[in-house]
Formats: sequence, structure tokens, C-alpha cells
Amino acid sequence: MKFKTLILAVMILPSAANAQGHDMHNMHNTQMQHQIEYADPNDHNMPEDYYDVTTEPQVNEPIVKTVPDGQPGPQENFGVQQVHDNENFYRIMGDRLEMRYQDGDNMALYDIQGWYGNDYNKAWIKAEGEYNTSENEHEQTSLEALYSRNIASFWDVQAGLRHDFINDEDDRNFAAFGVQGLAPYWFEVEATSYLSDEGDVSAVLEAEYDLLLSQRFIIQPRFETEVSLNDVPEYNIGSGITGFETGIRARYEFSRKFAPYIGVSWEQAVGETADLMQADGEDTSKTFMVGGIKFWF
Repeated sequence: MKFKTLILAVMILPSAANAQGHDMHNMHNTQMQHQIEYADPNDHNMPEDYYDVTTEPQVNEPIVKTVPDGQPGPQENFGVQQVHDNENFYRIMGDRLEMRYQDGDNMALYDIQGWYGNDYNKAWIKAEGEYNTSENEHEQTSLEALYSRNIASFWDVQAGLRHDFINDEDDRNFAAFGVQGLAPYWFEVEATSYLSDEGDVSAVLEAEYDLLLSQRFIIQPRFETEVSLNDVPEYNIGSGITGFETGIRARYEFSRKFAPYIGVSWEQAVGETADLMQADGEDTSKTFMVGGIKFWF
């Protein structure tokens, strides 16, 4: 008799437990249905069990720079949380600050840029030039003042003015328009077109790539070319591709902000520009050993 009673209890208890669990589950679902605001399944073809989650900002509202209190979730009761993505910052970068050594024609080259602004809007200043240390005179200096607007991840469109200080010639003024950013496969690219105050149209394309041999030792190939749509013989510029500069530099980054380097650079004039330079007694091809520093702050 006791054995039969034990068997009966074993059979009844699981059924009772399952029934109780089923009732609790139904009660939990009933409570959730009271708490959750279900969306209309006809809206955007949503399933019947889809429910809306209220967020800030709402759809089609502008992005806000703070997260208000009162939302459910982990951020509740933290007060107003400031999002620091609308601050103004600045940076000054010396991409190339170097000495260039060639027999009887040594140069000091500077290529410095700086900007001030936020993630979307910046004011840029760019300065590039050469000083002939063998003859103690400036060859040419270009100064650009640009407005920059972010249009995509890693890409800015830029527009502004450029002024060239040219030794023994009249200075030149340009309107500038171009893009600057990081191309696929991590190529740093800068492409700018120019319209001079005389109506001459030209463009410059620069590309660099950092090949990391270690976290500190880096090889950087560099390429630059210029194109002119007009003949400007007073400045020894012919139409078409005027020339190119290519080189390679090896730098060691003592920190991300300071890196000395050495390398080699080759300049070559081509086409009508080379003919004009030869007629004026200028070299159309130059090879330099270079040494300098790359920095930013």
C-alpha cells in the first residue's frame, strides 16, 4: 500500500509543478502585455509582437548633443549627460620639415598644415615652400587658407584661397577647391584644383602610404603630380602633366608626435614644362637625399 502511494505521488507532483509554472508564465505574459505598447502591425510591415522603444531624438528630429534623464535603461537617473563631440579643437602638423642634399643645390623644405574647428567644420592653413641654402634665397612659398567640411567618414571637401610668393617673379593668386582624406587601403590623399587670377586652371594630387614594419619604425612612400590646362610660359609651365615628385622616407616614431626620418626624393619635369625649363637653363630632373622630422601637436 505504501509503495502504491509513493508511485502515485511521483506521478502527480510533476504535473502539479508544470501546471503552476504554466500559470506563472501566463501571468508574466499578461503583465508584460500591460507594460508593453504594441505597434500596429500594419505600420512598416511590423510583426504583431513588435513593440516601440521610445528614444531621443525621435525619427526625423535633429541630433542632440546631450542625453536627457528619464529614459529607461542603464542610463536612467544619471542626469544630463554631455556628449563631447561638438567641441572645437586644433592641430598643427609638420608633414615634412627636412633638408634636401644635392651637389651644389641644397634645399630646406617645409610642408606644414594646421586646422581649428570641430568634427564637421574646420578652418585650415597650409604652407609649403623651399629655401635654397646654397644660394640663400627662397625658391617659392605657397600659402593656403581653406574652409573644410566633412562630407563622409575620413573625407573633407575644402575651398578657399591660395597665394604663391615666387622669387624674381610676380606673386600669383588662386581660388582653390579640393578634397582631403583617407582612401581605401589607408592611402592619405589630397587632391586640389586651382583657378588663378589670370584664368589659368591647374591641379595637384598628393598621395602617401604608411607601411608599418613595427609600431615605431615606418616606411612612407610618397607621390605628387601637377597638371595644368594652360600654357603659362612666364612661370615655365606648359599645358598637360607638368611633372611629378616621388620618394620614400623611413622614420622612427619616438612618440606619435615626433619622428625623425631619412630618405630619398626624385623630381622630374615632363612635357612642355620640361622644354620650357631646358630653354631657361633649369634642371628638369633632381634627386635629393633628405633628412628631417615629422611632428604634430
